[in-house]
Amino acid sequence: QVQLVESGGGLVQAGGSLRLSCAASGRTFGRYPMGWFRQAPGKERAFVAAISWGLGNFYYANSVKGRFTISRDNAKNTVYLQMNSLKPEDTAVYYCAARSRAVVATSSPADYDYWGQGTQVTVSS
Repeated sequence: QVQLVESGGGLVQAGGSLRLSCAASGRTFGRYPMGWFRQAPGKERAFVAAISWGLGNFYYANSVKGRFTISRDNAKNTVYLQMNSLKPEDTAVYYCAARSRAVVATSSPADYDYWGQGTQVTVSS
């Protein structure tokens, strides 16, 4: 069983930055691909970024490439999402997720088994 707790959300002006953290419990965290997803009001949950275990592979949605960076610290059981040059359209609840059944990260929410409770990010214009 893995428990995920996000933090770091808040209100920021357009052009600003936030860093989200996702703290995970569980001794095998280091082997789980991890992803960040977001859900805006009235929209489906959408892929943002993902990282495979072993730090070798990163994946980003086109809408955040060049602005967001995903990273992980396996010693701290934590995944981060550094968000720069934020835009109003980045406003959403951000969720981290863990995939326990494979070693490769994907962009599909259905592939992830464990989810955090979400943290709100609001970007004002």
